[in-house]
Amino acid sequence: MTRILGVDPGLTRCGVGVIDAGASRKVSFVDVSVIRSAADAPLELRLLTIRDGLNAVLDTLKPDVIAIERVFAQHNVRSVMGTAQVAGIALLLAAERGLAVALHTPSEVKAAVTGYGRADKKQVTNMVTEILKLDEPPKPADAADALALAICHAWRGGEVAVSGETDAQRAWRAALKSTRS
Repeated sequence: MTRILGVDPGLTRCGVGVIDAGASRKVSFVDVSVIRSAADAPLELRLLTIRDGLNAVLDTLKPDVIAIERVFAQHNVRSVMGTAQVAGIALLLAAERGLAVALHTPSEVKAAVTGYGRADKKQVTNMVTEILKLDEPPKPADAADALALAICHAWRGGEVAVSGETDAQRAWRAALKSTRS
């Protein structure tokens, strides 16, 4: 059994979902929460709040791997910056603990969970609720997205390691190196 922590990075709301994944794509719900920071607080204190919240989850639930939403370019630079800063905190905490890390794009997560890479938040939430056999949908959407990240990672075989490279990227780098030798 592998315990997976999904992190949907956000500066105001950071979704955190934990599942256990076993053989045959079997996943089970462990925990879900949202770490919140006050929008009017200084940036450094907001990041500290999120760091402390993530540390508490790591200490309590002891995941084997962390799946984080890959930051992508948006029109709202301020939003991207906050997301990237929170993703950086999650990456740093994983590295400090020697945990494997996976980065998944929003479309990868949607495709893994719903079968459609352009699914909307409601579709993702509905599928997460069904897959994990939850009595009610996780709220807010950041919580459902964090669980979706963990499910995506479980179902994609967890191919990304601490270095951030996929198995295919490592093989490609090794092949390039051998041709240069």
